[in-house]
Amino acid sequence: MSEKIRVLIAKPGLDGHDRGAKFVARALRDAGMEVIYTGLRQTPEAIANAAIQEDVDAVGLSILSGAHNTLLPKVAELLKEKNAPDILVFGGGVIPESDIPFLKENGIKAVFTPGTTSEQIVTFLTDNIKK
Repeated sequence: MSEKIRVLIAKPGLDGHDRGAKFVARALRDAGMEVIYTGLRQTPEAIANAAIQEDVDAVGLSILSGAHNTLLPKVAELLKEKNAPDILVFGGGVIPESDIPFLKENGIKAVFTPGTTSEQIVTFLTDNIKK
């Protein structure tokens, strides 16, 4: 792989807990990816704009607040509206298994729940993003 995979990690909404997001960001960086972390309490609009501005290959959304069915699809929708449908969107956090099909139908390529290893996330990204 000549170019590094670029990933934006973001915390949408009012969720104030970013331990998982920072863990994933470090794991991706350690796997040789370029990682941009936006910090806490980001709007879907700010996340989509940052993803386009930073020319990322993927956006990882970490959420624990329970607003995943609203916020995650909104980011995917905004990327399509802004002519960036090729940016892969994945999510993680405390998300009920029963909500995952809805998220996948609405633009979220994968959902990682507690217990997922960093290796699984790295493998998913390297398998789904060809540089």
